[in-house]
Amino acid sequence: MATSSANGATNTRRSQALGLDDIVAANLYDSRVVGRLMRYIARYRAWTALSVVGMLGYIATMIAQPLIIKWGIDGYIAPVGRPADWGSLDLVAGVFLANSVGTLLFNYLQYYAMSRVRVEVLNDLRQDMFRQLQRQSVSFFDRNEAGRIISRVHGDTLAVQEFLDIAVIALGDVAMLLFITASMFVLSPMLALIALIVAPVLALIIRYWQSKVKATFVRVRTAQAIVTGSLAENISGVRVAQSMNRQAENLRRFDMLNTNHFEAARHAGFLSGLLMPAVEIASVVSLGLVVIIGGGQVLAGSLLLGLLVAFLLYVQRFFEPVRTLTMQFTLFQRSMASGARIFELLDVEPEVVDKPGAKPMPPIRGEVRFEDASFHYVPGQPVLRHIDLHIREGESVAFVGLTGAGKSTLVTLVPRFYDMTEGRVLVDGIDVRDVTRASLARQMSMVLQEPFLYSESVKANIRFNHLELSDDDVIAAAKAVGAHDFIMGLPHGYDTVLEQRGGNLSMGQRQLISMARAIVANPRIIILDEATANMDSETERQLQEALRVVLRGRTSLIIAHRLSTITGADKIVVLENGRIVEAGKHADLLARRGVYARLYAMNFGNPTSPAASP
Repeated sequence: MATSSANGATNTRRSQALGLDDIVAANLYDSRVVGRLMRYIARYRAWTALSVVGMLGYIATMIAQPLIIKWGIDGYIAPVGRPADWGSLDLVAGVFLANSVGTLLFNYLQYYAMSRVRVEVLNDLRQDMFRQLQRQSVSFFDRNEAGRIISRVHGDTLAVQEFLDIAVIALGDVAMLLFITASMFVLSPMLALIALIVAPVLALIIRYWQSKVKATFVRVRTAQAIVTGSLAENISGVRVAQSMNRQAENLRRFDMLNTNHFEAARHAGFLSGLLMPAVEIASVVSLGLVVIIGGGQVLAGSLLLGLLVAFLLYVQRFFEPVRTLTMQFTLFQRSMASGARIFELLDVEPEVVDKPGAKPMPPIRGEVRFEDASFHYVPGQPVLRHIDLHIREGESVAFVGLTGAGKSTLVTLVPRFYDMTEGRVLVDGIDVRDVTRASLARQMSMVLQEPFLYSESVKANIRFNHLELSDDDVIAAAKAVGAHDFIMGLPHGYDTVLEQRGGNLSMGQRQLISMARAIVANPRIIILDEATANMDSETERQLQEALRVVLRGRTSLIIAHRLSTITGADKIVVLENGRIVEAGKHADLLARRGVYARLYAMNFGNPTSPAASP
């Protein structure tokens, strides 16, 4: 029985290494990732500036609070040698209240403005990634699983969104540390040195901790991508799994992958928890030293009480940014890895691109010529070998051969899904590489063995990319392939919204809608890649009758599952191991008693037929 070479070709392509690397080394700070993200942020300068203003205002009011408290304690609450001035204390309270309100307003401005930048950048990134995926050649999707691509477009962009939040917090925390340190040295250089004596030790601990957890965070991200890929694959293949009763095995495998992710995440959480006690101990030691030494100075009368209280508040607030930065380390490093993965995807160049100066394809008549065309997916493993074939305008040509013979690969070279390794493919005497691919593909249509319908109305699925076509054009196409009657029987006719992948239709009905979509724009070349393989005999017979009318005057390239459906083709081309071994009409090929005759006999389950004899 003649079958498609698509599965064999796909397996060959799958054997290649994935085009995208899921294991990306995560640096705490990657200047290339940050630089490219800054170009996105720069598009929203006004909102970014407002966020910076909010951040600086927030820092200023936070720095001012201990000084206001010092003013109240030293100036009004307990002045040396005289009673407190309660009237003046009201002024202190008013200033403190106004400063607190300012803190709230500046904090709100900072986060609101940055949230606006964040959602805008997230939207731009996803738009650019989707646009980049639309540009990619078919070979890109052969080498990269859908689940892992989705993980980048969805999961990694969310992680980058976290980065924008973390970056603002981190910048604010760093600025806060610098201002607090400066304020401490202004108030008391000696106490500042005492308070910060633990800082070098804490810095060494953090540095050592980072070196130990880096590989763990990379492992978590990689495990998450694998889980996402497996989930997408199992959802897509749920019908196969249920038909083969493989749910238990799928669950066992997913549980194994999920457990790997759990173990990696648990270990990362354990390591993250180790650092916080070190920061707390450093904070307690620093506060204790300041209380002991500063308290002694207050008792000796060489230091004002308000200054000591203000200094203790600064010490406490010094370690708050350190705690925050420590807690955000995991998210920050994950964001760097996600950013690197996003920009790796955005940097992938399509394999099939328009050459400089490529012109639009003129209106196609339908002549196709293969000249010494060879092709391989993997270097050194040719799929097509020196194909020479002339297809005349309006001719119907069928391609047959065993799985892996190269049938599907051959026809996909015409709309230029791939570029030849050697030789040329000409349409109306023009090399397909000399014209823009969009203008070439616009004048062709292709119907695959597995129809894909979108969760839109029947009308939208048939019209698809040809939005200029009227409803009458859509109905005419449906009538031409025999789909009109069953469409009118749907709840809302042509306005019926299909379920995912057209799940509320039979396989044959889905294929008929795909056929209508293929002819609605009146293409001059139609490619049918086992388009009737999943139809019952009666639906296939009806479609074959419709195709005799639809394909008249058009060039058609047909890969057939049942050889009985292509007996009336103008030419039948037999492929074997990537070469053309026979070509001619059905009766002539049977009379030769060669490869086609054997395939025909096998197709009808009669290997002892005279046609099958050598």
